[in-house]
Amino acid sequence: MMLNGALFLLVCAAARAAASGGDGPLLNGNFEYAPNRSQMNGTRVMAPNAIPYWKVTGFVEYIESGARQGDMVLTVPEGRHAVQLGTESSIRQQLSVTRGKYYSITFSAARTCAQSERLKVSVVPGDDDVADELPIQTVYTSSGWDSYSWAFKAKQGVVSFIIHHGDDHAEDPACGPIIDCVAIRALNPPRATPHNMLINGDFEEGPYITPGSPWGVLVPPIDEDDTSPLPGWMVMSYSKVVKYIDSAHFRVPHGARAVELVAGLEVALVQEVATVPGSSCRLQFSVGDAANGCAASPMRVQVATARGSKSVPYNSKGTGGYTRDALDFTADGNSTRVVFYSSGYHTTSDGSGTLCGPVVDDVSLVCVSRPHARRLLR
Repeated sequence: MMLNGALFLLVCAAARAAASGGDGPLLNGNFEYAPNRSQMNGTRVMAPNAIPYWKVTGFVEYIESGARQGDMVLTVPEGRHAVQLGTESSIRQQLSVTRGKYYSITFSAARTCAQSERLKVSVVPGDDDVADELPIQTVYTSSGWDSYSWAFKAKQGVVSFIIHHGDDHAEDPACGPIIDCVAIRALNPPRATPHNMLINGDFEEGPYITPGSPWGVLVPPIDEDDTSPLPGWMVMSYSKVVKYIDSAHFRVPHGARAVELVAGLEVALVQEVATVPGSSCRLQFSVGDAANGCAASPMRVQVATARGSKSVPYNSKGTGGYTRDALDFTADGNSTRVVFYSSGYHTTSDGSGTLCGPVVDDVSLVCVSRPHARRLLR
């Protein structure tokens, strides 16, 4: 009994370390520590602090994998338990962080009833304490679960992280998304160098990916003023995402991480770079497939700047591989936007309807002012 108690304390200590600035699940981030049954009415959580390490408000249910909700059998992505957020409900947890540092949050979400479900994610104190809205109406995997990412800059050493589900006009107030696998990662944004003016051009810095998670992490639309879970990059869209993938579960052209463009023309991956007007620039990049059965002949990635664009075809068999390409242009302003997007819509060849697309990786930009360019040519 003493051994079991010591083991439990070690597990809790490791979880607390992850939630206090390390990388990993939040305390009870997979909701396997159950609330006391005396604080529940059926599956509904009745007391604000009933779920260990979390505070809940509104209609929150503690669910078990395999339970039925009407005609639907509920599943959870990890373990046996998760929470379901009904109308105007939320879960929150207090986090110990480092003031001024950037963090990303990863969590899994599944839509249940409504077609327009949206989650609001925030930290308090934060940037005006305004929640960012994450649309989850599109399902990107055949399992019905997707992992999402979000990021913030810590204003204080202790913040409250909140996931809120508002009123999506569902007839049943209990109807709402299921949440599981909440984790945190401290971001360390790389700097631009003379050999690459882009920040994080190899995508090695990004949100936490749960070990064993086979579906990657979705990066939602990001306004220019928002903190990106993919440092250096913005995701420009109304409601669609890009997918952040790793070499443990996918094929990536370079290093351990890359981005898959899974939403066609509806989303663009963008970075703005300071440039010198009139300088000669070369943008180099890799385009490939993630070895996830996304076969298309060809897939096309559109690459664009203010002074040039290019359509890059890639004949994918869905088994992995890539091609290296480049775009040369002349900078015409003090800043230049680099844009990538897929010109087509694709699904995997297994018939599951899983959305997929071309992979972009190992992006570099080098610009040389004209006088220097002339000297280099002599």
